[in-house]
Amino acid sequence: MAGAVQHRGVLDREAATGGGSQPEKLSRRRKRRTAKITSRKRSPKTDAAKRVHVCSVRLNDDEKHRLTEAAAAARTSLPAFLARSGLAAARDADGAAGAIAGERELISEMFAARRHLGHVGNNLNQVARAINSGDRPTEAHLDVLLAAVRRATERVQAATDKLLEHR
Repeated sequence: MAGAVQHRGVLDREAATGGGSQPEKLSRRRKRRTAKITSRKRSPKTDAAKRVHVCSVRLNDDEKHRLTEAAAAARTSLPAFLARSGLAAARDADGAAGAIAGERELISEMFAARRHLGHVGNNLNQVARAINSGDRPTEAHLDVLLAAVRRATERVQAATDKLLEHR
């Protein structure tokens, strides 16, 4: 009596005769055997080529996301991508150092521009206080202050443009 048999609450799809001939299963097995298996086998690495050292890297969410996408585009794992890109940067140490230094200089310039803007804002507050107390600043003082505001604004704009180009 072939059919579905209940065994401890689970359907048992074997024949009721105790596992006799089941033609549908044989045809599946034959198909699997005849299908050409195209697995990629790698030759084992020599002891000198094996990576045995582990380095830990801390990333924020954005960095990890960007690196994971880059690794997927390169069709490799994230650790392999980090190792290969790090080695590529090491081969061109001057170029990598320049890129890193450029980023540091950019951050340094942003902080300097921010400080400059703070100084200009302080000068502007002093002029406003003097005007409110009844003093009349000279045109020369106002021209110097407005020029400083323009320079600070241009400096912040230039640093922001560099930052946007860098990303």
